[in-house]
Amino acid sequence: MGLGILRVGRSIHSAHRRQGAKIMMMRWIKAVTSGLAVLGLAATNALAGSCLAERPEPLIPVDLDICNSLEADIRNPSGFLLDVYEEKLNGFLGHYCHRNAESGWVRDKSIRDTGPFTAALDNGRWQGSYHGTHAPVVIWYSPEMLDWLVTNRTTESPAPDNPPPVPKGAVMIKEMFPAPAGDCAGVDPLHLFPTNGAAVMVRDPDASFDGWFWGWYGFGASSGWAPDWPAGKDNSIPNMGFAQYCMNCHASAENNLTFASPKNIEGQPGRPLVFLSQNFFDEQPALSHHETVSPPDKGVLRLGRPHDTADMAVIDALMAYTRTLPPDESVAPMPSQTYDNSWVSAGGPKAADTFLTSSQCLGCHDAGSTGLQFDMTKPNPHGNDLANLSPYATWRTSPMGLAGRDPFFFAQMASETQTFHAKSASLVETTCLGCHGVTGERQFNIDTKAAGGACAPFRRSVLDTMPWADGGNGLDLAKYAMLARDGVSCTACHRIALGDRATDEQAAAPENACVAERQALLNPDNTGFARTFTGSFLVGPPDNVIGPFEKPRTKPMEHAMGITPQHHNTISSSEICGSCHTVHLPVLRDGEVLGHIYEQTTYPEWAFSAYRTGATPDGALPMGPGADPKSCQECHMPSRDANGVPYRSKMASIQEYSNFPQAEHNLPPEQIDLPVRDGFALHTLVGLNVFLIEIAQQFPDLLGIPTHDPMLGAKGTDPLLRTEQAMLEQARDQTATISISDIRIDDTHLHARVDVVNKAGHKFPSGVGFRRAFLEFSVLDAKGEVLWRSGRTNAAGALVDDDGLPLAGEYWWQSDCSARVEPEKRLHQPHYETITSQSQAQIYQELVAAPGGETPICGPGSTPSGELTTSFLSICTTVKDNRIFPKGYLGLNERLQIAKALGAGEDLAREAGAVGVGSDAAYEQGGSDSLDYEIELAELAEAPASVQSTLYYQAAPPFYLQDRFCTASGSDVERLRYMVGRLNLNDTPAEGWKLIIATSGAVPVR
Repeated sequence: MGLGILRVGRSIHSAHRRQGAKIMMMRWIKAVTSGLAVLGLAATNALAGSCLAERPEPLIPVDLDICNSLEADIRNPSGFLLDVYEEKLNGFLGHYCHRNAESGWVRDKSIRDTGPFTAALDNGRWQGSYHGTHAPVVIWYSPEMLDWLVTNRTTESPAPDNPPPVPKGAVMIKEMFPAPAGDCAGVDPLHLFPTNGAAVMVRDPDASFDGWFWGWYGFGASSGWAPDWPAGKDNSIPNMGFAQYCMNCHASAENNLTFASPKNIEGQPGRPLVFLSQNFFDEQPALSHHETVSPPDKGVLRLGRPHDTADMAVIDALMAYTRTLPPDESVAPMPSQTYDNSWVSAGGPKAADTFLTSSQCLGCHDAGSTGLQFDMTKPNPHGNDLANLSPYATWRTSPMGLAGRDPFFFAQMASETQTFHAKSASLVETTCLGCHGVTGERQFNIDTKAAGGACAPFRRSVLDTMPWADGGNGLDLAKYAMLARDGVSCTACHRIALGDRATDEQAAAPENACVAERQALLNPDNTGFARTFTGSFLVGPPDNVIGPFEKPRTKPMEHAMGITPQHHNTISSSEICGSCHTVHLPVLRDGEVLGHIYEQTTYPEWAFSAYRTGATPDGALPMGPGADPKSCQECHMPSRDANGVPYRSKMASIQEYSNFPQAEHNLPPEQIDLPVRDGFALHTLVGLNVFLIEIAQQFPDLLGIPTHDPMLGAKGTDPLLRTEQAMLEQARDQTATISISDIRIDDTHLHARVDVVNKAGHKFPSGVGFRRAFLEFSVLDAKGEVLWRSGRTNAAGALVDDDGLPLAGEYWWQSDCSARVEPEKRLHQPHYETITSQSQAQIYQELVAAPGGETPICGPGSTPSGELTTSFLSICTTVKDNRIFPKGYLGLNERLQIAKALGAGEDLAREAGAVGVGSDAAYEQGGSDSLDYEIELAELAEAPASVQSTLYYQAAPPFYLQDRFCTASGSDVERLRYMVGRLNLNDTPAEGWKLIIATSGAVPVR
């Protein structure tokens, strides 16, 4: 197994060794704490003058015994768990041991800028702006680092073409101070307090491919620095570790990921680079970008305020809260995202490094990470900040980025393993986490097989693994836990091998361990592309990733991770999405597999529609392209803004040659200057699950996520807000329209026709079967008051009649969860062509039944025999599927041809059809549905003045939530119950647990 895990050391420390380390630290901490207290005071008592960092006494070690006891340990970060190492480094730096000349440490000649400081006149007052890659610095070098620099980057003779690696144990401590450096130019560096902390680089090539331990350290109690264990309440990226975001700049160095030059060092020949510094006025120092990247712990930042106590109206309406509601302190949060950091191990990339957490991508593929360039952004039209359009930021808070922390998913899996399929719990968890925690499940099997084991179940319990808990809890599993919690992350998609990359040789490669077994379990009779359904795709070699743009700059990624980015067209094909968004599952009962059935057919629905492109990485499909061909990415990864203007941007934020302050020993411009790309596409990847995003905004502490962006910081809109806005735009612009026509009154009835047009490239709704949409139709009087309404809802979004009583099928359980409500009847609202009563409502949904009887027959067209189910692995028969077809939907014969070409059986074509719609002509042509309303005038208290219809969407209908709470218990369910009970949807687009998609407005009755 590679070392790409949040554990820093190779060895697992025993409890007594950990205790011993803590006892040893007591002496250091006792001495250092008094010093830090003084330093914290000194930070506010600068000497008179312009240098705010100057102190009256030199800041040097006062106890060399402490320094000597730590000197060797701080050079060996991989020899300790991260929390132990950070304690040691805190003792070393906090005691200024790096300023110990007796141990051979040397420093820069003086404080120096890393970029220009410019002045501008604003309203009669000078304002300064600093443009350095760091705040002004004084770097301290260990003896090993000095020797390497003098030998390999000397100014006296030519440097070697291929210098040896920086030796293990070499250290650089980059102290940072207020800008500009000129304010402190005459001050002895020993009298300078590092107001902006220090950037730390410790060479340890045994731990990671890049070979460095990186970190930010803050001096003094008020610096905001804290050890990364336990994680802060804001769940931000760690302060220290291997393979950190610092590489977004340092990977542009010509070698060894450092720009350091001996000409900066005291006693060495040469002069440091000099930048323009217009510091002729007195002004507060400019903020360092790295202060915003590593913010102090400010507690939990919420983007919405949940209810202080449970919303009893919702609780009562869900009819499943017979047990005491969980108190705040009893709800277990997901492990912090701070811990989710895996990397390419030393000697990699190998199969053990196939999948990496997104922390390896955020440094370059998040906007503003250098603090100097703001590509991948645009001014926020809704505020006074920047909209972050970068791949990382738009993906991170999408349902894909949150898939490994989705509370609905984990509650669903609890029901599956506790009630529906307890005998098959390991199979269920492996199957489900093979999509929602795909990189963790895949890497677990890769490493297990490489160690000589068999393909093993990947269990839910792994995801709770904490890397540094007392006693070394779960160190061997921490890598897979963090990968799985990272959701459907970067390497999951950018390594998919389709078409000419999916060779037999690649299928047998170690990075595809256990994929064949997964395919045989889930898609036993499928071939070709259909063999990859349910996330059973192959991946390419671990030393490359694919992207959509030609001629990518490869050197920075190769320097940082040993991975070469490559152009490949398959990344833009709908099949990249189709592998996971066609879900083919076994039908389970009592541990037995009865057959297989399609739980989701989103990709085939598109392939059968007018939006199909007619092409796949394996070749053309029958019937060719549809009338309006568009890939999945064209809708879910938009490359144009709301006004149709194409996005143009660089694809990354790195230290370039031509657009950054001059640096030494960097790569040439042709290798690191990035082109502006046409077709820059957002990774928003959203549907309409606003409920999930509202939960993430209001309960980030329980999901273990931050709300702020780790790189753009306060300069940008919080990504969760941007994700919700993208969902609302999707609902408004690309989902459906609604209109009312043929309004008339005869002697006894009011008549009206409602037309719903599906604008999506698949059924509406699509995806998991419990999603639903419904119509509200209202008759209004002259004052706009309701006279009659179909589609009323209660506080939890359950459909009710005019007396407030739930419609048939809205609840599946007795309110005390003791028994199902007439399960043998499979109660539900049928598909209507005409509605005449307020106790009827048009719901667009899929309802499925579990196997029933001794010898159930499952599959398309079979007669339902069991009860309605929300279990994904109990689906035997479809009871109802009147979800609206997309435009240009093909008939069964044409669908059969395409299914065959994809490598699937005829069941795919049939499953993607409609069930329970009678002879409704709308389901022969596709694209829309029409519904007539006939209302008896005698039911109206006065003459109708207008009618109105609204289309709503529910990602988590009340019957679904009730089924979760009645069929499972434990931390995952309690977490969801707590959040559902306190989620505040007031004054949001999803108020009342229903998201508005479209409305006709009030249409007069004439």
